Amino acid sequence: MVGPRNAPVTGPAGRLTARDLITCGVFAALMLFFTMVGGALLAPNPVLTFAMPAAVALLTGPVYLLLIARVPRHGPVIIVGAVLGLIIFVTGMYWGWAVAYLVAGVVGDLVAGAGGFRSQGLNLLSFVLFSLNPLGSYAMLWISPDAYASYLIGRGTEQAYMDTMLATGTGWMLPLMIASILGCALVSGLLGRRLLRRQFEKAGVTAR
Repeated sequence: MVGPRNAPVTGPAGRLTARDLITCGVFAALMLFFTMVGGALLAPNPVLTFAMPAAVALLTGPVYLLLIARVPRHGPVIIVGAVLGLIIFVTGMYWGWAVAYLVAGVVGDLVAGAGGFRSQGLNLLSFVLFSLNPLGSYAMLWISPDAYASYLIGRGTEQAYMDTMLATGTGWMLPLMIASILGCALVSGLLGRRLLRRQFEKAGVTAR
């Protein structure tokens, strides 16, 4: 439980204020920035692109958990997921990724909300599950590779890139991706939780 000493902890109920919405916008921008960093380093290579979701998970944990700490109520995680999903779609990524972002936002919101947005364990689990959103795109390599390749080529992806990606996406790659995302998200989330604990202690707030 996290709360100021000698002060009641407010619950997640209540409408989002204009200030809350601004905070959501700021954190959506931060999440997008770190997602772009991970993408810029790995996505241009059709082999290394499979490591991109794990890299993004490794970079975004502290931002995600800080968002929940700043606005501990229903809505912000969904808003961030929806905004990022929209950006993913309009920039030419596979539509399933955009849908997965929104679904991940809803799931993350519900999981964190189950603990009143104050449970460190549930907030961490919320982030880990949210980090699986890229599978809404990558999993199509195994579900419907021809349709997936056709869609992305139609949105501007080079044929040679897709050919290499399809050849690299062997049967063991998907479970490896899932394991790497979960592992990196857990590490990033634990780091974010530790950083938050230090900030709470400096501000005279207890965390347990």
